[in-house]
Amino acid sequence: MELAAIILVIVVALAFDYTNGFHDAANAIATSVATRALAPRTALIMAAVMNLIGAFLGTEVASTVGKGIIAPPQGDAGLLVVLAALIGAIVWNLVTWYFGLPSSSSHALIGGLVGAALAAAGGVQWAGVIDKVVIPMVLSPIVGFVLAGLVMTALLWIFRKGRPAQLTRGFRHAQTVSAAAMALGHGLQDAQKTMGVIVLALVVGGYHEGFEVPWWVVLLSAGALSAGTYAGGWRIMRTLGRRIIDLDPPRGFAAEMTASAVLYTTAFAFAAPISTTQTITSSILGVGATKRLSAVRWNVAGNIAVAWVLTLPMAALVAALAYWALSFLLPG
Repeated sequence: MELAAIILVIVVALAFDYTNGFHDAANAIATSVATRALAPRTALIMAAVMNLIGAFLGTEVASTVGKGIIAPPQGDAGLLVVLAALIGAIVWNLVTWYFGLPSSSSHALIGGLVGAALAAAGGVQWAGVIDKVVIPMVLSPIVGFVLAGLVMTALLWIFRKGRPAQLTRGFRHAQTVSAAAMALGHGLQDAQKTMGVIVLALVVGGYHEGFEVPWWVVLLSAGALSAGTYAGGWRIMRTLGRRIIDLDPPRGFAAEMTASAVLYTTAFAFAAPISTTQTITSSILGVGATKRLSAVRWNVAGNIAVAWVLTLPMAALVAALAYWALSFLLPG
């Protein structure tokens, strides 16, 4: 039974990875598409390729997700917890995608893990949740907002005497680089979360020791995320690219470079599974605020903030319900 359960969990984990890809495709390319630096299909191909490469750059975040959030029981009981967690994350991803809200797939997964573990009567490592999830969840949008504002202010001062038409063309070209950097950071962060869940399933199922990520897990996770990214996330892309603020190429470049820097720093220095969605959205808000506060559509930003706040508890609730339902359908 355990081998069949592990295979099922891996398949569902890759399904989550795929939804993560199309849900978060907008993170990497919405600003470049909105400023017409890249054509939509070209941007998606570039993002998919960079996601694939980024997934091979490290496994520190995977280790955090695999061993630092929950400690489920061994055997089928533990696999049931992981399966329910993935169901909770997938359902919340689909709900927010349907309404075009750029919520966090990362936090949906973390919420799912916590909710399923609580439904199974414990096993949550609260210190890890607070240190690696809650604190970065609060700090990363603040850092993204402030840093993006500072970067944009510096660019405005450096190029204050430049010709607007030439600057627009130049920054459109520069956005090709910044969008690629953002997509690479997305692959680095988000593919690892699926890797961590798959390794967790292998460990509780007795088919793996330790939390080193096997090469085939990296390959499958990278491929599923990349395929999902190529499938696109047009609803959320419209929200990030047009509804928050009317972006121009310099602001798009500043937002992408800032978000990329935050993603790389948190992955390599802190092994923290932060939200790429929160990071790029807060960076867009930061560059928009340098134009004038009224340029930002704060009502849209408020709706996004509500989705951020709800993601952890709602994904946890869905995962808990999934665990109870699965326990009823699959007794023993």
